[in-house]
Amino acid sequence: QVQLLESGGGLVQAGGSLKLSCGSSGRTVSNYRMGWFRQAPGKEREFVAAISWSGGMTYYADSVKGRFTIARDNAKNTVYLQMNSLKPEDTTVYYCAADPQKTGRTYDYWGQGTQVTVSS
Repeated sequence: QVQLLESGGGLVQAGGSLKLSCGSSGRTVSNYRMGWFRQAPGKEREFVAAISWSGGMTYYADSVKGRFTIARDNAKNTVYLQMNSLKPEDTTVYYCAADPQKTGRTYDYWGQGTQVTVSS
């Protein structure tokens, strides 16, 4: 089993930055594709970013490209999401997820989420 725990959320002014972290326990995720998603109340879950197991490939939603950066430290079993130039529309709960099959469609493990609030 894999347990994921996000941290680093909070309140920030528009234009500011936050760095989210996703730590894992249980089975190692160092060979899993990892992703960040977000979901506002009453809305569908939205893909934000993903990173290959090696860190060599990264993927971003158009809405965050150029502002967010995903990275990982496999030695620490941790994935990061650096968020710069934050906008009020980035306000929502952010979730970390692990994809053991590395397909981009099989995120089997999810964290509980961390709230990000961007004030205008």
